[in-house]
Amino acid sequence: MNLPNDNTNVTQATTPARRPTILRRLLSHHELATLLLLLHAPIDASAKPEIPQLHEAGLIETVAGDAGDSHIRLTPEGNAVLRGLGIR
Repeated sequence: MNLPNDNTNVTQATTPARRPTILRRLLSHHELATLLLLLHAPIDASAKPEIPQLHEAGLIETVAGDAGDSHIRLTPEGNAVLRGLGIR
């Protein structure tokens, strides 16, 4: 017997959208080393081959410099990964 769903008119509380976390997979030792480099100073956008994966994961971001060059720095999520490892 199919009964109508009484919950069709109930509005659900909206929660802010959460970004997917990087830790759906483990970071490689090269990716961790790149995050550690970025902890101390921004690096050139083409300096490391791990940059695209870290950027896609939302752990780093590209920042345009004054002279038109771009640098990479940690995002709050990237800082959180390092804090989770006890580094920061």
